[in-house]
Parts: sequence; structure tokens; C-alpha cells
Amino acid sequence: MRTVRLRLHVPRKSASDVYATLADFERYPLLCEAVQNVTITEVSEHITVSHWEVTFRAGLLCWTEEDTLDPGALTITFHQLEGDIAVFDGSWQCVDAAQGSEVLFSATLDMGIPSLADALEPIAARTLTANIVSIVRGLVGSAELVASDTEVTVGSAS
Repeated sequence: MRTVRLRLHVPRKSASDVYATLADFERYPLLCEAVQNVTITEVSEHITVSHWEVTFRAGLLCWTEEDTLDPGALTITFHQLEGDIAVFDGSWQCVDAAQGSEVLFSATLDMGIPSLADALEPIAARTLTANIVSIVRGLVGSAELVASDTEVTVGSAS
């Protein structure tokens, strides 16, 4: 099992504005190249169930997740209910920062193939990191990756 943690700086946008954009899952395919489709299947006051299709290396990764949205804390916590990998759980948090805001992303993933975990999980972590940076930039415009526990090459800030 591997954990990915990222911190991205979003200039000139408040944490509450960034949170509202991140919480609008149905817009992801319109603004993010990596996200092919998001279908919301259930909605209640603070819980959403959604089905995701995301480009993952040369293929498509699909899963259904339950999201708990907390607009007061500016957090989104997600838990995979079913999907192509064994475990994919995590959270987003938006916080105000100097000259803008920061997005804190954390996820735990387990590809579900113990014999190949040492080879597959680092690749999955790097791909997830690149996809999250791409998603945040697609949603909010300019964003800079300022901290990551995964070594990854990502494009320059938009």
C-alpha cells in the first residue's frame, strides 16, 4: 500500500473558491484532460456517490467512490467502493495561504497485486501525482506543486 501526499499553491484564488471548484465533480471532464467521465449516481446533503473514468498511463482506470463533503472545513474525503484497484481512499483540503490558497491532497492506494506491488505502486503513485496536478490546473488555472512525497515530472505551472 502506498500513500501520496501533495501540496499545491493556487495564486490569487481563495480556499473557498478553490473548494467550490473541486467539489463540482461533473465539471472535471470538461476542464481536465485526464478525467474522461464522472457520473454522479447518488447525492445527499454531504455525501455523493460517483463513478469515475480517468486516463491512467496507456489505459483507463474506473472506480466508484463515496465522497463526504464538508464545506465548513473545506474538505472532501473519498472512499473507493469498487473499482479497478484494491484500495483508493483519500482527501482534499483547501486552505488560505499567502497570495492565494493551497490544495492539500492525500491518497492511499493499493493495486491489489502483492507480488508486483514494489514495481507497480511507485509507477501508480507518480501517475496519480501527475494526474492530480493536471486536474487542479485544469480546474483552477494556475497552480504550482510545492511539495510532494512522490518524485514526478510535471509540466510548468499554467
